[in-house]
Amino acid sequence: MTRIRILVVDDHRIFAESLAAALAAEPDVDVGVAGSAPGALRCLERAAAEGRSFDVLLVDADLSGVPVAREGDVGAAADGLSLVAGVRTARPELHLVVLAERDDPQRAAAALQAGAAGWVAKDCSLSRLLAVVRGVLRGETHLPPALLTGVLREMTVARRARTESECLVDSLTPRELEVLRCMVAGLGRKAVAERLYLSPHTVRTHMQNVLGKLGVHSTLAAVALARRAGVGPAEDASAGHVVERGGQPA
Repeated sequence: MTRIRILVVDDHRIFAESLAAALAAEPDVDVGVAGSAPGALRCLERAAAEGRSFDVLLVDADLSGVPVAREGDVGAAADGLSLVAGVRTARPELHLVVLAERDDPQRAAAALQAGAAGWVAKDCSLSRLLAVVRGVLRGETHLPPALLTGVLREMTVARRARTESECLVDSLTPRELEVLRCMVAGLGRKAVAERLYLSPHTVRTHMQNVLGKLGVHSTLAAVALARRAGVGPAEDASAGHVVERGGQPA
């Protein structure tokens, strides 16, 4: 019999332990419990080191104490969806299911975009939860039928916003795009000037141009738009420098 290894990640201890006990009663299920994001990461690392990696993570949508990865991640939710996104990037082989107190099309869409394969109400039956777990292991995506229309609408809106954001970013010059990437990395004007070998006054001009072309009025709004367009932070932003194709500093 192939066994399924499940990790329940929920900081509501009574709920987590009750759910784990119910799952453990299944003949083909092994289950662990973590009460925090750091605890979940430690469990994953330990299991991998011992050659018994988990198959599925059940993550509380409202998990508290999840740190945002970096200062530039404007709008990133410090909750269970942040953990989903981080785990999906670091361990793409894992299947992720979000446990939610209530149905919320916007957050369910965000969960899918973060890498979750399912959204399940916490008060659903054990048989329903197991059906979702077995389904995601087969490569399926599971949503409550009542959420489907709302989630599709939210994802369509997000896709449209991304397309519009990409068009705005495409209007930037190569230098302005470099400045924007530095902004996404959380660098201030002085740090950007040092990194790009420019004067603070020139950087200020570039930043104003970036805000104008993107149609926003603040650095935070510019970074949020850049994220929607898929613009990442400048690499090695804490040190080093940008080099042009000819091999000379910019």
